[in-house]
Amino acid sequence: MWRLSELADGGRLLLDETWLGSADAGVLFAALHDEVPWRQERIVIAGRRIPQPRLTAWFGDAPYTYSGLTMAVHPWSPRLAELKATVEDATGARFNGLLANLYRDERDTVGFHADAEPDLGENPVIASASLGATRRFVLKHRKSAVPAIEMSLVGGSLLVMAGTTQHFWRHALPRQTAPAAPRINLTFRYVHPAPPRHAAPAGRAGLVCR
Repeated sequence: MWRLSELADGGRLLLDETWLGSADAGVLFAALHDEVPWRQERIVIAGRRIPQPRLTAWFGDAPYTYSGLTMAVHPWSPRLAELKATVEDATGARFNGLLANLYRDERDTVGFHADAEPDLGENPVIASASLGATRRFVLKHRKSAVPAIEMSLVGGSLLVMAGTTQHFWRHALPRQTAPAAPRINLTFRYVHPAPPRHAAPAGRAGLVCR
């Protein structure tokens, strides 16, 4: 069942903590842990190229670039294509790319950032499925003093960030001190093709979670 949170400045969060049952989530975690071609990429932060503190892989119909890194494109496997269709049915949104993240233990992390690359469009819908260990997820407003939002993302949950969330909010998965088992995060997004010169921007599908 979806739980909706309206954010300051037009952002929207929708969370279904029981999107996948624990048994299905466990089977999917084990399969993806072994099947995905995980790599530790290097990204540019403050002018320095450093290794990411997690493993990643990109699946999709087009390349994806962030923080000075252009991800190698892997084709959709039958398992991931089926999962994409399931996420699209659950959210009412359309996706053509998947950034998979493997957090190996409590030391792996992602710092505060927004999924606001130009090729994701004006108000991107990001659907984020969690498998494996529960981890703390934090959102902070870019400028306002509104309180930060914290939640625990359990295995089998599906979080959707929509509206203006990526414009006004940044999110992170902080490093933690307590031991943590591995976690896989699957973030579905739509990468817009580059429009022809002088062409009008393409329209965007609305979000209808059901």
